[in-house]
Amino acid sequence: MGKGAVLQADWYDYPQYYDLAFRSETPAEADFIEAACRKYGSAETRHLLEPACGTGRLVTELAARGYQVSGFDLSQPSLRYLRRRLARRGLQATVFHADMADFRLDSPADAAYSTFDSFRHLLTEQAARQHLQCVADSLRPGGLYLLGFHLLPPDASDECTERWTETRGRTRVTVTLRVLDTDRRRRIETLRVCLLVRSGERVLRLRHDFAFRMYTARQFRRLLARVPSLELCDVYDFWYEIDHPLELNDEISDTVFVLRKHEDPKPQWTLHDSRNRERKHLKRPGADRFGG
Repeated sequence: MGKGAVLQADWYDYPQYYDLAFRSETPAEADFIEAACRKYGSAETRHLLEPACGTGRLVTELAARGYQVSGFDLSQPSLRYLRRRLARRGLQATVFHADMADFRLDSPADAAYSTFDSFRHLLTEQAARQHLQCVADSLRPGGLYLLGFHLLPPDASDECTERWTETRGRTRVTVTLRVLDTDRRRRIETLRVCLLVRSGERVLRLRHDFAFRMYTARQFRRLLARVPSLELCDVYDFWYEIDHPLELNDEISDTVFVLRKHEDPKPQWTLHDSRNRERKHLKRPGADRFGG
């Protein structure tokens, strides 16, 4: 490849750079997972499940904190990267290849989590519902699912670009995410990620286009109603302030849903009646309309 050429490839096939791009999010996400399990769990949390675990940032972090962790993904390069990472650190986790919309566990988990938009890779309502049902089937009664993704406010602009940089040692990764197309009727947006990697004298430029399913608050409520074994406990944003749950409405975008598997065979819909507090107009890296 010539100097300055752009490689058109799947950025998930370059897990070392994908991982670096999001590594700064890991401590806050792991802390929130632990805090939510303490606050909403009906029993001690020992076994955690991560659908679409990718490079295993959180699988590794939570295994290091003493949890039994299971994680799966469709990306074989990401899974190989995760297995090598666990081996280097002398950690144990169950890692396997599976689809988010079609998987099962041999033993139920106490809680599951998917914190950063992986859910939106499921491009149909049927696939999304099947995913939620698979998660519910994989949880013990009273088990939690912490699901994070970006909602689309009705007045959101169809044009959005975000850029951030992460550095580790001599390697510097700059990520640019941009919306290429928004189809509100089909509820699909097409995004382009451009990755610029500099490591010593080496430079890599990569471009990857992919699709995400879009959700408003109302659309996700409607989907969740089709999976009666899960109830909505509370909603947070990507600041992860466990003492300050928010209201699910058209103003919230960066959203983390705390879902719980019913212990009662006749579930009732519940939602914490809290109110959104004023937020500073600040952006965390990757915490706009995008995620990995």
